[in-house]
Amino acid sequence: MTADSAPAEGPHHGPGQAPNPLGHGPVLLLTGARLADGRVVDVRISGDRIQAVGTVGSLGPLPALPGAPTSTTGARIDLGGYLLLPAPAEAHAHHDAAFSAALPGPPPETQGDLVGRITEAALTSLGYGATAQRTHVRIGDVHGLRRLEAVLTARQALRGLAELQAVAMPRLLTGLAGADGRAQLRDALKLGADAAGGCPDLDPDPVGYVQVLLEAAREADCAVDLHTSGADPAALARLTGALAPLRPRVTLGPCSSLAPGGATVLAAAGIRVVCLPQNGCCTGLEGPPPGLRPSLVRELTDARVPLAAGGGALRDLSNPAGRADPLEAAYLLASGGVLSPDAAYETVSGQARITLGLPPVRIDAGFPAELLAIRGDSLAGALAGGHSRLVVHSGRIVSRTSAVREFADTVALALPRQGGPGCAGA
Repeated sequence: MTADSAPAEGPHHGPGQAPNPLGHGPVLLLTGARLADGRVVDVRISGDRIQAVGTVGSLGPLPALPGAPTSTTGARIDLGGYLLLPAPAEAHAHHDAAFSAALPGPPPETQGDLVGRITEAALTSLGYGATAQRTHVRIGDVHGLRRLEAVLTARQALRGLAELQAVAMPRLLTGLAGADGRAQLRDALKLGADAAGGCPDLDPDPVGYVQVLLEAAREADCAVDLHTSGADPAALARLTGALAPLRPRVTLGPCSSLAPGGATVLAAAGIRVVCLPQNGCCTGLEGPPPGLRPSLVRELTDARVPLAAGGGALRDLSNPAGRADPLEAAYLLASGGVLSPDAAYETVSGQARITLGLPPVRIDAGFPAELLAIRGDSLAGALAGGHSRLVVHSGRIVSRTSAVREFADTVALALPRQGGPGCAGA
């Protein structure tokens, strides 16, 4: 039998208390972690920031509580065998539709069902490492603001565990048919939606749709995050032209059917793109998923379009096998040979955080303590099969996953044991 051990926690806990790193105090010491550049370091976190990074053993013991020299204010976690990375972020999700593919009929729309499904989806994504997530939410028509209200309820419940953003998505915004959508969009942004979105391609007047959206976004001082396939280069040029007044707070995705020359149009407009490597599409667009063609990523990177990657679907009708793992998206980009492992991970970490309007994260003093420790000795190894993970949000351990692998005993073969020469943990 072989087992992939969880990160070891030190003895720094109060008298009579069982060790529990998920309940540690305001100081956290991560020891023996390997960084993507190969260095092995200790990292001390205080509050929601990285306080210091040094060679192994150089940061000293955790500080003691005033007046109680035998107790400490935090925890010490041994990350030997783990790779420490800036935490990924989920740049494009549809949590309100998550898990719906497994249901025998339409998913329930009661508040309790919606909040439960959204919360489960967010926690699933968090377990994989996404400490910040953006979910697109249908508003208007039969949905009203019910789904958005459920997302906002889940956001409040998840405070301290993960940061959840909501993008309000009305279907129509122009003409008489769009009157309800216009009213619902204004109400959604007043209610607390973080960004205005939708799919202009589904409105009879895509440019008019964008103009209404931009006016609402300017009034609410929020970003715009839109769905488009990008199949029509002329329509894409009109769309990006209409979006120009709000750049750089504009994101388009998934651009799965981007026409030749479309990347140049996006680059000239300074528009950020979120691609969806799992199947190229999501429930926000209609029609069968086209899949992500590798040449699309190459066209966008060659044109220097800022590129992030997202999941798009978590077992919904657009992708019944969809996963909420940002490293899955990075793996798919890297395994296709278009991006290096480092560049692929950047699409789900640094670039994804920029998309969400969040500050950058580096494993250095002064940066936000948004971190992912994953079993592996390199980024390529972690993308290939890192299952055991420890997630830090706002300086606190919020999730820990420990994978255990077992093999039947045998006397016929001298099988190498996990952790031995040539073997890596999961």
